[in-house]
Amino acid sequence: MHARNSSLPAKILSSIRNRNKRLDAAHLEQEPRSEGTLIASYNVHKCIGNDRRFDPERTSRVIHEIDADVIALQEADTRFGERTGILDLGRLERETGLIPVPVNGMAKAHGWHGNVVLFKRGLVRDVHQINLPGLEPRGALVAELDLENGGALRIIAAHFGLLRHSRAQQAKMLVELMADKSEVPTILLGDLNEWRLGDRSSLHTFQSAFGPQPMAVPSFPARLPLLALDRIMANRGGVVTAVEAHDTPLARVASDHLPVKAVVNLKRVEELSAKG
Repeated sequence: MHARNSSLPAKILSSIRNRNKRLDAAHLEQEPRSEGTLIASYNVHKCIGNDRRFDPERTSRVIHEIDADVIALQEADTRFGERTGILDLGRLERETGLIPVPVNGMAKAHGWHGNVVLFKRGLVRDVHQINLPGLEPRGALVAELDLENGGALRIIAAHFGLLRHSRAQQAKMLVELMADKSEVPTILLGDLNEWRLGDRSSLHTFQSAFGPQPMAVPSFPARLPLLALDRIMANRGGVVTAVEAHDTPLARVASDHLPVKAVVNLKRVEELSAKG
């Protein structure tokens, strides 16, 4: 038995061991949330779970669980035609206080190319809808927010393509977009579809704008996460805590991706804004 296990790739063994630890922790009392603004990213997979059921209500319950102050969703609209929104955003707002950043475009869509940014208690200063280059229709939503509990923050919510060359082009475009406003505290988050690390990664371009990337956190596939497809990064050190996966029994079945989350230190954001 031991010889068979030793032949498994180290990454898979590590993921299995970490999953067992998370399963054990699920039975313990949930730890209190860290102080600060909780941000999250979640590819909801058009509300189709690992059981192949279409269940927007279940997806909404995962969003409830996360209890984020700002959350970026991917694949929240149908892919073709009118890109009809799938979630009941009105009910989500009533129950969680999350409201969508407004976008222009098709009336029935929630967001931009399936990207939605929801936030609590604040104002939207500016919004930009970006068509990303590549063979697939991909986009990014750039929102500048004034959050009620302090701090101006720019959010770039993106969903990158499946092809490495496209991802490299998309990363380069976002870095160029930031060039004129590099002093603005910025959080980039979303499903960036890149599992490679280091110099081989199509996300290596981001180092010029975001510095060394934080430790990658496996989020896909949700039942046994091995690949760090979903990322959160900031263009200033000390602004974001360590990223972690939101790994619960409900999240494991509601989508093929686990949500990822981190805490933003808004006092640090205010200090950086004052210096800028």
